[in-house]
Amino acid sequence: MSPRILIVEDEPAIADTLCYALRSEGYVPDWAATGEAALAGIEREPPALVILDVGLPDLSGFEVCRRIRARHDALPVMFLTARSEEIDRVLGFEIGADDYVLKPFSPREVVARVRVILRRQNGNSRHISTPAGTSLQLDEGGARILWQGSALPLTRFEYLLLRQLMRHPDQVFSRNQLLDTVWGNERDCSDRTVDTHIKTVRAKLRAVAPEADLIQTHRGMGYSFSMH
Repeated sequence: MSPRILIVEDEPAIADTLCYALRSEGYVPDWAATGEAALAGIEREPPALVILDVGLPDLSGFEVCRRIRARHDALPVMFLTARSEEIDRVLGFEIGADDYVLKPFSPREVVARVRVILRRQNGNSRHISTPAGTSLQLDEGGARILWQGSALPLTRFEYLLLRQLMRHPDQVFSRNQLLDTVWGNERDCSDRTVDTHIKTVRAKLRAVAPEADLIQTHRGMGYSFSMH
C-alpha cells in the first residue's frame, strides 16, 4: 500500500504542485488547508508523514506540530516555511520537526526528502545493543532507540544524533563532526542546532530515568556517549 502524505498548506497552488509531485512518485497525497482540519484528519487516519506549512490561517504550524507530537510521537513532520531566521529553525526542531524546507523550493527536493525520511523510518539495518546489563538499545532495523524497554519519542535528527553517539561509545565528537555526520548537506544548520538537539535528547532520556546522564559534554571539544 502506498504511503499517504498529508499536506497542510493554505495556498492551493503550492498544495497542487506538491500533490502532483508526490503522486508522480507513487505516494497518495491528501490536503488540508487549515491546522484544525489537519489535526482532525490525523485523528481519523494518521498518515505516513505530514508536510506542514508554518504560516496557516488559523493555527501556526508550530502549534499544529506541538499538538501532533502530544498524541503521535513517531509521526514524521516536515516544515515548509518562508522564514529563514535561525530562531524559527531552532524552534521548529525543538518542538519535533523532522525536516525543514525553505520556500521557494523544488517539488522534487521535497519528494526526495520525504523518501529519505520514510526510508529511515522503515530501514532494514542491523540491530545493536549496548553492553550487557544496560537498558538502552539501538534498533537500526526499526529506526528506533529503546530506553527501559520503550521506544523513545525521537524526531528524525534526534534519532540520528543519538545513533551516531551510541555507535561510538566514549568517543568525543565535535559539533562540526556531528553536523557533517547527522545533518550532512542540510542547509542553515549551526553549532546551535547540535546543542538544541543534545538538550532535547537529554530531556527525553531523563523523562524516563531522571538520573540518566548518558551524554557527556566536553567543554571546548564536543559530546560523547557513555554508559559508565
